[in-house]
Amino acid sequence: MEIKDQTYDGYIKALTDISRAITSDLFIEDLLKLIVMVTAKVTGVEICSLWIVSEDEKPPKIRLKTTQSISPEYIKDRALNMDEGVVGYVVSNKKPLILKDVLESDLFKEKDMARKLGLVSMVGIPLKSKEEKVIGVLNCFTATPHDFSETEVNLLRAVANQSAVAIVNTELMVKTRVIQEELEARKKIEQAKEILMHKRKMTGEQAYGWIRKRSMDSRKSISEVSEAVILSDEIFSHDP
Repeated sequence: MEIKDQTYDGYIKALTDISRAITSDLFIEDLLKLIVMVTAKVTGVEICSLWIVSEDEKPPKIRLKTTQSISPEYIKDRALNMDEGVVGYVVSNKKPLILKDVLESDLFKEKDMARKLGLVSMVGIPLKSKEEKVIGVLNCFTATPHDFSETEVNLLRAVANQSAVAIVNTELMVKTRVIQEELEARKKIEQAKEILMHKRKMTGEQAYGWIRKRSMDSRKSISEVSEAVILSDEIFSHDP
């Protein structure tokens, strides 16, 4: 993994691709896959992977989200505590970790896997948000002993920082979309309730109960039933 002119060009292209992804409509899974594939291709490392902090879990865990590796030994579902292993070290200390030989490090817990896959050196880079909060770790493994230079680490840090921005933006867009959908659903429910209250002389509570029962009976969402009520009212209201 030597940094040459063409490698600099590759890193610039990688950063450009990730920057473009920030403003795209990629789902988070596709975005993460793009990041590891681009990074692995540019650096020539054996394995590149992304671990993401899952704060929805109590206590929080760090989960392997994606990798370009196709080895069953590596892509199995894995989760670590916030202070566990090399990934936990990077998250806790908020700084890169370089290991010349993972088999000689007490921090590296998966030595059997490393032997089977022929993994030797590694670097772990924290994914930091604008608030300096670590939201994940970018891991790169080589198949031969390698001394990661300061230049290489800085370039990988640039990729990690861009990745963090892309992930945060994507999650924000998803949350915003969910909130918008919830608001739209509430509007439909309220509109459907008003129709039933007016047409069937129901109270607000009775109207909602009617919608809820139709939802359960038809196995449709409350929003879908409300939309059907609204559509039916529009159709019959325009009849001559």
